[in-house]
Amino acid sequence: MPDSPVIVHGASEADHHEHPAYLRHHFESVEQQADAAGFAMWLFLVTEVMFFGGMFTAYLIYRNWYYPAFVAASHQLDVRWGTLNTLVLIISSFTMAMGVWCAETRRKKGLVLCLMLTMILGLGFLGIKSIEYSEKIEKHHVPGFHYSLQSFTDPQSDSAVYAEYHDKPLPLDMARHTEIYFSLYFALTGMHALHMIIGIAILGFMIFRAQAGAYTSGHVTFVENFGLYWHFVDVIWIYLFALLYLISRHQ
Repeated sequence: MPDSPVIVHGASEADHHEHPAYLRHHFESVEQQADAAGFAMWLFLVTEVMFFGGMFTAYLIYRNWYYPAFVAASHQLDVRWGTLNTLVLIISSFTMAMGVWCAETRRKKGLVLCLMLTMILGLGFLGIKSIEYSEKIEKHHVPGFHYSLQSFTDPQSDSAVYAEYHDKPLPLDMARHTEIYFSLYFALTGMHALHMIIGIAILGFMIFRAQAGAYTSGHVTFVENFGLYWHFVDVIWIYLFALLYLISRHQ
């Protein structure tokens, strides 16, 4: 009489070996594991929406209170840099989406290439943002760090901005509120940059794993969820670009 298969936790030994290596023991199927991971990712993104939503609300409230100060302060931002960064992130969203497609279609080389391109574009975004930050430091527009009101009380002291912003200098009491604008600017863009840095670090890990053959063996949940994270960060920047660079530039 042939030996019967060994039963392991209610399943045969043969069934146990058929389970994919990436299937965790507390899930019954790959589909269940993917659904749980997807739900957790969307739950995380909801908390992120609430976090940034609170900061956006604070910006809009202060903008309504100190409108002239926010108009003047917004002219200290270079729309060209903001537009370039927006294009960089839109392209990075495309390369990330292509990376997810390559993972789903099991194209290892394509996945590695798309992840590397996304990482390079993310680093390019941070590089452009560092140029903007260095300009704010040079003009002493960092709140609490020898903050200067000269650009707002005497617009002709900054010829590049004055060529665009033709208006009377701000009264000193209103000019002081420009520091609130830059406090929100650094808080919003700094938190966004932190999310970018975290994303780039994860991309580095993913590139290393993808080169070893991960994510193209049928288990693409991690790549899909990271793609959601990256697209979310890109969408947040589009809102920041509109709020900080575009609106309030004219009385």
